[in-house]
Amino acid sequence: MSVLPNISITGLTGISGAGKSTVAKIFAERGFTVIDCDMLARKTAQDTRFLSELSQRFEKDLFNSDGTLDREKTAQVVFSDKEKNAKYLGVIFPYITYEIMQFIHCVQGEILLDAPTLFEAKIDMLCDNVISVIADEEVCIKRISFRDSISETQARARLFAQHSENFFRNNSDFVIENNSEDNYETLSADLDRIIKDIRNG
Repeated sequence: MSVLPNISITGLTGISGAGKSTVAKIFAERGFTVIDCDMLARKTAQDTRFLSELSQRFEKDLFNSDGTLDREKTAQVVFSDKEKNAKYLGVIFPYITYEIMQFIHCVQGEILLDAPTLFEAKIDMLCDNVISVIADEEVCIKRISFRDSISETQARARLFAQHSENFFRNNSDFVIENNSEDNYETLSADLDRIIKDIRNG
Protein backbone atom coordinates (compact mmCIF):
# COMPACT_ATOMS: atom_id res chain seq x y z
CA MET A 1 0.00 0.00 0.00
CA SER A 2 1.37 3.39 -0.99
CA VAL A 3 2.44 5.87 1.66
CA LEU A 4 0.74 8.57 -0.43
CA PRO A 5 -2.73 8.38 -2.05
CA ASN A 6 -2.94 7.62 -5.79
CA ILE A 7 0.83 7.26 -6.01
CA SER A 8 3.24 4.34 -6.09
CA ILE A 9 6.83 5.32 -5.35
CA THR A 10 9.77 3.07 -6.16
CA GLY A 11 13.19 4.17 -4.92
CA LEU A 12 16.19 3.53 -7.15
CA THR A 13 19.66 3.68 -5.63
CA GLY A 14 22.84 1.64 -5.48
CA ILE A 15 26.58 1.75 -5.99
CA SER A 16 27.97 4.63 -8.04
CA GLY A 17 28.93 3.39 -11.49
CA ALA A 18 26.62 0.39 -11.34
CA GLY A 19 24.31 1.70 -14.08
CA LYS A 20 21.34 3.34 -12.37
CA SER A 21 20.79 5.67 -15.34
CA THR A 22 20.12 2.73 -17.65
CA VAL A 23 17.66 1.25 -15.16
CA ALA A 24 15.89 4.62 -14.83
CA LYS A 25 15.60 4.84 -18.61
CA ILE A 26 13.90 1.44 -18.77
CA PHE A 27 11.45 2.44 -16.03
CA ALA A 28 10.61 5.60 -17.96
CA GLU A 29 9.95 3.47 -21.06
CA ARG A 30 7.55 1.39 -18.95
CA GLY A 31 5.48 4.42 -18.01
CA PHE A 32 7.01 5.53 -14.72
CA THR A 33 7.53 9.21 -13.96
CA VAL A 34 11.22 9.50 -13.10
CA ILE A 35 12.37 12.05 -10.52
CA ASP A 36 16.10 12.60 -11.06
CA CYS A 37 17.53 13.62 -7.69
CA ASP A 38 20.94 14.40 -9.19
CA MET A 39 19.19 16.99 -11.37
CA LEU A 40 17.44 18.39 -8.29
CA ALA A 41 20.82 18.56 -6.53
CA ARG A 42 22.24 20.60 -9.41
CA LYS A 43 19.23 22.91 -9.18
CA THR A 44 19.72 23.23 -5.43
CA ALA A 45 23.40 24.11 -5.96
CA GLN A 46 22.19 27.36 -7.55
CA ASP A 47 19.74 28.22 -4.77
CA THR A 48 20.91 31.36 -2.96
CA ARG A 49 19.49 30.13 0.35
CA PHE A 50 21.46 26.89 0.10
CA LEU A 51 24.64 28.71 -0.95
CA SER A 52 24.30 31.12 1.97
CA GLU A 53 23.89 28.29 4.47
CA LEU A 54 26.75 26.33 2.94
CA SER A 55 29.09 29.32 3.06
CA GLN A 56 28.49 29.59 6.81
CA ARG A 57 29.48 25.98 7.42
CA PHE A 58 32.26 25.33 4.89
CA GLU A 59 35.51 26.88 3.77
CA LYS A 60 35.17 29.68 1.25
CA ASP A 61 37.29 27.92 -1.38
CA LEU A 62 34.28 25.77 -2.31
CA PHE A 63 33.01 28.80 -4.19
CA ASN A 64 33.93 30.49 -7.45
CA SER A 65 34.77 34.20 -7.50
CA ASP A 66 31.19 35.01 -8.57
CA GLY A 67 29.71 33.24 -5.53
CA THR A 68 28.57 30.12 -7.38
CA LEU A 69 29.50 26.66 -6.14
CA ASP A 70 32.67 25.12 -7.54
CA ARG A 71 31.27 21.63 -8.14
CA GLU A 72 34.64 20.04 -8.91
CA LYS A 73 36.27 21.42 -5.77
CA THR A 74 33.22 20.47 -3.68
CA ALA A 75 33.34 16.90 -4.98
CA GLN A 76 37.04 16.65 -4.08
CA VAL A 77 36.37 17.87 -0.55
CA VAL A 78 33.27 15.87 0.32
CA PHE A 79 34.41 12.60 -1.25
CA SER A 80 37.80 12.68 0.48
CA ASP A 81 36.48 13.30 3.99
CA LYS A 82 33.55 11.35 5.42
CA GLU A 83 32.90 13.93 8.12
CA LYS A 84 32.71 16.77 5.58
CA ASN A 85 30.64 14.59 3.29
CA ALA A 86 28.09 14.04 6.06
CA LYS A 87 28.06 17.75 6.90
CA TYR A 88 27.55 18.74 3.26
CA LEU A 89 24.74 16.22 2.80
CA GLY A 90 23.14 17.48 5.99
CA VAL A 91 22.93 20.94 4.44
CA ILE A 92 21.69 19.97 0.99
CA PHE A 93 19.23 17.17 1.84
CA PRO A 94 16.41 19.36 3.21
CA TYR A 95 16.44 21.43 0.01
CA ILE A 96 16.37 18.35 -2.23
CA THR A 97 13.64 16.71 -0.15
CA TYR A 98 11.53 19.85 -0.51
CA GLU A 99 11.96 19.74 -4.30
CA ILE A 100 11.03 16.04 -4.32
CA MET A 101 7.83 16.65 -2.38
CA GLN A 102 6.88 19.53 -4.68
CA PHE A 103 7.35 17.22 -7.65
CA ILE A 104 5.42 14.33 -6.10
CA HIS A 105 2.41 16.50 -5.34
CA CYS A 106 2.18 17.45 -9.03
CA VAL A 107 1.88 13.89 -10.39
CA GLN A 108 -0.08 10.71 -9.88
CA GLY A 109 0.52 7.09 -10.76
CA GLU A 110 3.89 5.34 -10.75
CA ILE A 111 7.00 7.25 -9.73
CA LEU A 112 10.63 6.17 -9.82
CA LEU A 113 12.71 8.17 -7.37
CA ASP A 114 16.23 7.98 -8.83
CA ALA A 115 18.25 8.89 -5.75
CA PRO A 116 21.90 7.90 -5.24
CA THR A 117 21.64 9.04 -1.59
CA LEU A 118 18.19 7.58 -0.98
CA PHE A 119 19.10 6.10 2.41
CA GLU A 120 21.31 8.95 3.58
CA ALA A 121 18.50 11.44 2.96
CA LYS A 122 16.02 9.04 4.61
CA ILE A 123 13.66 9.42 1.65
CA ASP A 124 13.44 5.65 1.43
CA MET A 125 10.62 6.18 3.96
CA LEU A 126 8.55 7.64 1.10
CA CYS A 127 9.02 4.52 -1.00
CA ASP A 128 6.80 1.47 -1.37
CA ASN A 129 9.73 -0.48 -2.83
CA VAL A 130 13.48 0.04 -3.11
CA ILE A 131 15.66 -1.24 -5.94
CA SER A 132 19.44 -1.17 -5.65
CA VAL A 133 21.78 -1.56 -8.60
CA ILE A 134 25.19 -3.04 -7.85
CA ALA A 135 28.26 -4.08 -9.82
CA ASP A 136 31.75 -5.34 -9.12
CA GLU A 137 34.12 -2.80 -7.59
CA GLU A 138 36.55 -2.59 -10.50
CA VAL A 139 33.70 -2.29 -13.01
CA CYS A 140 32.26 0.65 -11.05
CA ILE A 141 35.62 2.37 -10.74
CA LYS A 142 36.21 2.24 -14.49
CA ARG A 143 32.70 3.51 -15.20
CA ILE A 144 32.99 6.39 -12.72
CA SER A 145 36.39 7.36 -14.08
CA PHE A 146 35.10 7.41 -17.67
CA ARG A 147 31.77 9.08 -16.82
CA ASP A 148 33.21 11.91 -14.71
CA SER A 149 36.59 12.24 -16.49
CA ILE A 150 38.53 11.65 -13.28
CA SER A 151 41.40 9.36 -12.34
CA GLU A 152 40.79 5.85 -11.08
CA THR A 153 42.21 6.96 -7.72
CA GLN A 154 39.56 9.70 -7.47
CA ALA A 155 36.87 7.27 -8.63
CA ARG A 156 37.94 4.78 -5.97
CA ALA A 157 37.68 7.50 -3.28
CA ARG A 158 34.14 8.32 -4.40
CA LEU A 159 33.17 4.67 -4.34
CA PHE A 160 34.58 4.07 -0.87
CA ALA A 161 32.72 7.11 0.50
CA GLN A 162 29.45 5.27 -0.17
CA HIS A 163 27.63 2.29 1.28
CA SER A 164 28.90 -1.22 0.64
CA GLU A 165 27.30 -3.82 -1.58
CA ASN A 166 26.11 -5.72 1.50
CA PHE A 167 24.35 -2.63 2.79
CA PHE A 168 22.32 -2.33 -0.42
CA ARG A 169 21.54 -6.05 -0.45
CA ASN A 170 20.30 -5.91 3.15
CA ASN A 171 18.18 -2.78 2.76
CA SER A 172 16.48 -3.27 -0.62
CA ASP A 173 13.43 -5.11 -1.85
CA PHE A 174 15.11 -5.88 -5.18
CA VAL A 175 18.77 -6.01 -6.23
CA ILE A 176 20.03 -5.79 -9.81
CA GLU A 177 23.58 -6.90 -10.66
CA ASN A 178 24.82 -4.98 -13.69
CA ASN A 179 28.37 -5.93 -14.59
CA SER A 180 28.08 -6.29 -18.36
CA GLU A 181 28.04 -3.46 -20.88
CA ASP A 182 26.03 -5.41 -23.45
CA ASN A 183 23.23 -6.96 -21.39
CA TYR A 184 20.44 -4.47 -22.14
CA GLU A 185 17.98 -7.18 -23.14
CA THR A 186 18.72 -9.26 -20.04
CA LEU A 187 18.51 -6.17 -17.85
CA SER A 188 15.18 -5.21 -19.43
CA ALA A 189 13.79 -8.68 -18.82
CA ASP A 190 14.91 -8.64 -15.18
CA LEU A 191 13.32 -5.22 -14.68
CA ASP A 192 10.09 -6.31 -16.35
CA ARG A 193 9.80 -9.07 -13.75
CA ILE A 194 10.42 -6.57 -10.95
CA ILE A 195 7.91 -4.10 -12.39
CA LYS A 196 5.33 -6.89 -12.58
CA ASP A 197 5.92 -7.68 -8.90
CA ILE A 198 5.64 -3.98 -8.01
CA ARG A 199 2.38 -3.60 -9.91
CA ASN A 200 0.93 -6.75 -8.39
CA GLY A 201 1.66 -5.37 -4.94
